[in-house]
Amino acid sequence: MDISYEDVVQFLFREAALLDQREYEAWLALLDEGIRYRMPVRVTRDFGESDDFIDDMTFFDETKRSLQTRVERFRTTSAWSENPPTRTRHIVSNIRVVNRERPDAVQVASYFLILRSIRDSSESAHIFGERVDTIHRVDGQLKLAERTIYLDQTVFPMLNLSIFI
Repeated sequence: MDISYEDVVQFLFREAALLDQREYEAWLALLDEGIRYRMPVRVTRDFGESDDFIDDMTFFDETKRSLQTRVERFRTTSAWSENPPTRTRHIVSNIRVVNRERPDAVQVASYFLILRSIRDSSESAHIFGERVDTIHRVDGQLKLAERTIYLDQTVFPMLNLSIFI
């Protein structure tokens, strides 16, 4: 069965809500067993130089197992960066299907803005950029098979990277 644009939008919005509500186990269920979840490093280059992302240098390059390990750690007392838990808002927009090679899989690009609040601080941190995802259907369910995150910032503006993007 073909994956419709509406299916994609609802999938991404549901994923954002699960992350904001810290329902990490339900979020993990949206991920394909073979997922590659990565964020290459961005650098500032002079005009006319090649791509400003270093593809083989990443902030993280994770698998489903490593993501599960991070979620399991959140439930322990040693997860000091998430005690008390971070509050986030994942805002997803400009969702476009950029490749539809198979009826059961699509490549999707979207913009994101994540707002993060910690403890009782009145300040919030934010990150923003573009994600390129591959979403496919497995046993009737949509699954995230691949995500590459392209930050617009060259310097990561948060003290730690304990959130999912």
